Amino acid sequence: MASQIIFVILALAGIGLFSYNARKIVRNIKLGKAANRSDQPQKRLITMLKVAFGQTKMAVRPIPFFLHLIVYLGFVIINLEVLEIIVDGIFGSHRAFAGLGSFYNFLIGSFEFLAAGVWLACAVFLIRRNILKLKRFSGVEMKSWPKSDANYILITEILLMSAFLTMNAADAKLQILGEAHYINAGAFPVSTWLQALLPDQISTLIFIERFCWWFHIIGIFAFLNYLPYSKHFHIMLAFPNTYFSNLEPKGEFTNMASVTNEVKAMLDPSFVPAEAAPGKFGAKDVNDLSWANLLNAYTCTECGRCTSVCPANLTGKLLSPRKIMMDTRDRIEEVGKNLDKYGADHQDNKSLLDDYISREEIWACTSCNACTEACPINIDPLAIIVELRRYAVMEESVAPASINAMLGNVENNGAPWKYSPADRFNWATED
Repeated sequence: MASQIIFVILALAGIGLFSYNARKIVRNIKLGKAANRSDQPQKRLITMLKVAFGQTKMAVRPIPFFLHLIVYLGFVIINLEVLEIIVDGIFGSHRAFAGLGSFYNFLIGSFEFLAAGVWLACAVFLIRRNILKLKRFSGVEMKSWPKSDANYILITEILLMSAFLTMNAADAKLQILGEAHYINAGAFPVSTWLQALLPDQISTLIFIERFCWWFHIIGIFAFLNYLPYSKHFHIMLAFPNTYFSNLEPKGEFTNMASVTNEVKAMLDPSFVPAEAAPGKFGAKDVNDLSWANLLNAYTCTECGRCTSVCPANLTGKLLSPRKIMMDTRDRIEEVGKNLDKYGADHQDNKSLLDDYISREEIWACTSCNACTEACPINIDPLAIIVELRRYAVMEESVAPASINAMLGNVENNGAPWKYSPADRFNWATED
């Protein structure tokens, strides 16, 4: 009974703490401006099923795709076993679903093969990051915590899978030895190879099995509460992020309603805009971005696929689309903490533009959309860059000389070039 009470307390504490932290993240995302992402529900559902569930955009790189698929399936399917652990933990039973018979044996056997696959995949990922040191896992933004975060998760996964297989090996050996509480149930195609490493004393085997059982479930609760602080929160956010992703053609810029209203008023003096005040042009801080932009930031996996295909980054420019997303997430986290500590009226005199993302970064972007195409979960760094540019140009009238020259030419000549409209066809004139 004592172990059941402890289990219930741990479960309630783990789920409660996770809910508390998850609500804060949802609150932070809602600090963004409104955006209509409820249109075309059928198309959005198909996009989510293809990109998040089907991981179709991951397949561009076959080796990481295969390894990630194993970890993904392992995470989803092996955690079905957590249901049994919860039932056993609450009621003090052992292998509560053993009544499923041969199907139960099939499930446990499948879980073991997946656990071994996850163990191997995580080991390969660790080698790729720390020994082979693939270029896309490095960068000015991938220091300290971002670099360690991935290693922590991979090591945790290896430990959890090791505990699961060791628990099953001890359980299987106790079944063979006829220990009453350990009923004959389950198939152990992988952990059977570990049985020879375990002692024959029943008391020691029970201790090993119980220790691994508790380690496994406590590790799962700890992992759950680590997610809100980690890039691995994409495990949950990838699904809403792909559902609410931008369905418009890539590279199509949105019109600003305030600017559109001004143009309409110039063309038609009788036009009355729906909104009285134009508001702010573009975005200087995270509150000026849409909630969809902030959801993107929280969903970023820091995989570096966006930066690895960015032509500006490849030519040595300061821009890294991954850093844009990480900076946005760091800033909204800071804003959320200030909100909790000081209230809604607090001003820390900091902003996303300049304090987190430099002017050099936003103007290095070529707007080619390579980053949005490469992202495996439909994150759009370009949307944030464009809003920051809009603020710089339309609110501050600050832009690089080449941009100012282009804007001046458009104003004076109706085209980006310095030539008068009357001279545009001079190239076709015969000498």
